Amino acid sequence: MSGFTSLDHQFMGRAIVLARRGLFTTDPNPRVGCVLVRDGEIVGEGYHVRAGEGHAEVNALREAGDNARGATAYVTLEPCSHFGRTPPCADTLVSAGVARMVCAMVDPNPSVAGRGIERLRQAGVQVASGLMEREARGLNPGFIKRMEQGLPFVRVKLAMSVDGRTAMASGESQWITGPEARSDVQRLRARSSAILTGVDSVLIDDSSLTVRSQELALDWPEDSVVRQPLRVVLDSDLRLPVGAKILHQPGRTLIVTRSADADKADALRHAGAEVVCQSGTGRVDLRAVLEHLAVSEQCNELLVECGATLAGAFVETGLVDELNLYMAPKLLGSQARPLLELPLQRMAQQIPLELTDIRHLGADLRLDWRVLESAGEVQG
Repeated sequence: MSGFTSLDHQFMGRAIVLARRGLFTTDPNPRVGCVLVRDGEIVGEGYHVRAGEGHAEVNALREAGDNARGATAYVTLEPCSHFGRTPPCADTLVSAGVARMVCAMVDPNPSVAGRGIERLRQAGVQVASGLMEREARGLNPGFIKRMEQGLPFVRVKLAMSVDGRTAMASGESQWITGPEARSDVQRLRARSSAILTGVDSVLIDDSSLTVRSQELALDWPEDSVVRQPLRVVLDSDLRLPVGAKILHQPGRTLIVTRSADADKADALRHAGAEVVCQSGTGRVDLRAVLEHLAVSEQCNELLVECGATLAGAFVETGLVDELNLYMAPKLLGSQARPLLELPLQRMAQQIPLELTDIRHLGADLRLDWRVLESAGEVQG
């Protein structure tokens, strides 16, 4: 965007780096960084660490002290203008005597957007926005989508062989990928608000769906990862046994069902689960699940880890934002299980993808694909 100097880009880039430090901890709040600059020198910087604690601006002002007066504040997201668990950051910046504020993007919350900027302008602070907006939006895809569309950002994670197979015909699948790829999955889990799976996957693997911080392989402080994402199991007929490992882990487990069996539901609640029952019969309504997670659970980013049938249903309903495919340098053969159950019949039904990232993880590759359009609306 025109009107910004190379130093503006440099300091906003630093604010974005700071914001990334909150990747695993700020949920359900956005990841935000702030840098305070006076006479060309950084006098204070900070980032939002976790919900309920000081916002990025407050932490940067605390470090700057009196040097904040007359400074420029570079913030990755428009300063808040409302009272929540902390006071409005726009008012705090005004009180500190900041002379200029540059924000990368306007707050996507329609009930808040622009009010922080207006508050600063009314107080005589010079304000500019839009610097490095693409990079700033990349920090918070889930928060932005929840504010703009009332849905979480949905990632579907799948591991496959070069020939697109996920497991042998028997269901045996451990391990297709190597330890580096599995550590990377832990990082995907750690940044997610919730992890969703189907009951069949739990019955086969007896998985825990937890974040194992010792596998994250990060240089960040150990206390950066203290939150276990909400675990969500789609279980239309309440087949999940009360002894399943997923029910006996730190954090919460939510079961979504269409079963009217009150005894089964009570047994699962007694085992530690929360049970939500949808009306109707058949498979659960996937869009309704996402709406519930966004509204009732403030879920920003949802990681779907499941089998081919449920993964295909998510794609077919047009609810997937990103596919994270881990590809191992192996062939499993034509009898092995496919990546997705996606019953497309004609070329006109093909679903185009855009490759957004590719990286080596040991011997494996991770390919991130943005889903460009859906094959049509159906219920999951």
